[in-house]
Amino acid sequence: MSEIHFPKSTPEIARRRHELAPAMDDAFKAFSQAVFADGALDKRTKQLIAVAVAHVTQCPWCIEGHVKGARHSGASDAQIMEAIWVAAEMRAGAAFAHSIKSLDLLGQGPEGA
Repeated sequence: MSEIHFPKSTPEIARRRHELAPAMDDAFKAFSQAVFADGALDKRTKQLIAVAVAHVTQCPWCIEGHVKGARHSGASDAQIMEAIWVAAEMRAGAAFAHSIKSLDLLGQGPEGA
């Protein structure tokens, strides 16, 4: 099996992204900074949430950035792994919960299909 290549962000890529849509790029950066600032939740908790969400959305760049962010914010390796397990349970739980749709269809018999 070949290894999947995920390009790294570079200063050149960031510059080009900003050149193409500077207002949106600036707004997104400001939004991100506001979201991850201490508030009702501290930075570490927010980064652990982001680690979990990154695993559910399966974004390799988000996983890398938020694992690093979580560690930088003081999260332990065990806390990061536990956040990942929470994400796994939620993803599996959603599949389980959605089985009600299939069970409803199965209850209709062949003519309901």
